[in-house]
Amino acid sequence: MVLTHTTNHAYAHPLPTVTLAFFLRYCSPQLNPFAAHVLSTDTISTHVDEATGRLHTTRIHLKKSRMPPSIMKMLPTSLTGGGSVDKASYILETSVVDMREGWMSTESRNLNFVGVLSVVERQLYTAGPAPAPADTTNVATTVVFRSRLGERIRDRLGHHQNQQHPQQPPSHAHQLAPPTDAAQQEAGGSGWFARLGARGIQRSIESLASTKTQDQLGKSREGMRMILERLRQSGIIGVLELRKMARERSAEAA
Repeated sequence: MVLTHTTNHAYAHPLPTVTLAFFLRYCSPQLNPFAAHVLSTDTISTHVDEATGRLHTTRIHLKKSRMPPSIMKMLPTSLTGGGSVDKASYILETSVVDMREGWMSTESRNLNFVGVLSVVERQLYTAGPAPAPADTTNVATTVVFRSRLGERIRDRLGHHQNQQHPQQPPSHAHQLAPPTDAAQQEAGGSGWFARLGARGIQRSIESLASTKTQDQLGKSREGMRMILERLRQSGIIGVLELRKMARERSAEAA
């Protein structure tokens, strides 16, 4: 099962400013309160392709509770690892910026819980074409959700069924007996999985994640607007100074 969510948006700022805001959007929760869930950001690699002039960057973000709590609460500890729903997870982000041609492409994907839900977000930033104003940047966002949990649950239930009836004649192989309580527990809990079915599990998880992501995309745009407004008012030097002061205050408070 795969669920895709697509949106389009425009910022009233030129592409160079928007790309800069993209890299600064997690710089400080004081500058962007919508980024308070981001615990840390590290740059893994960055380089400029000499042939194309394109900037390639790979970063990793540590964020709080990437998996929606509504999904975490209904999953067994054998799949989530147990503990609180307020887990932190790693997000891998790659980006390519081409100022000559006027675009930036980005991709973000979760590195945790991929066996339950994989979320891949791709964005394409482009300078607004004529007759749009030159200071407009268009953003096309596509988020792809894929859950393999249904197959995992079905496989586990099938495994227990085969153990219970190892000598079942081939002609009756398609008539599976109801899963035992032990099989359901191993697969993930009570009769909830059996009632909903593999495809229903996948659809539920993907639908819940899609709803959560739509809300997050709105907050992400608001955070970008705040950084863009800071850049408009203070410039890059001013934003970096504000970030430095915010970090110093955080260090003193700790």
